[in-house]
Amino acid sequence: MSPLLGALLVGIGGAAGAAARHAVGLAIDGRESVVVVNAVGSFVFGLLLAVPVGSAALLVVAVGFCGAFTTFSSFAVETVTTAERNEPGVAATFAVGTLIAAVLALLVGTGIGSVVT
Repeated sequence: MSPLLGALLVGIGGAAGAAARHAVGLAIDGRESVVVVNAVGSFVFGLLLAVPVGSAALLVVAVGFCGAFTTFSSFAVETVTTAERNEPGVAATFAVGTLIAAVLALLVGTGIGSVVT
């Protein structure tokens, strides 16, 4: 695959992932949307790691879609703004909980993918 085609596939997936992230943000407010997108995106990424889907699908879905859908920047902003509102316990719980949810979702996705293949 040419580098240009690879970049195009990542861009297509990224556009879809960004639009899906925006839609989730409209449907679910605040910190909850960050947890949802990071857990769902990690699950999908884990699933794709375990299922032999090919390099084009990995570029479109894993790198492009999941890369744009999951949101480390929103995670960081929500954590900092919550802490700045004098809610350090909530900020810490959110940060740790989001990381745990994302890692568990990745492991579940990988596990399901391994069973399916």
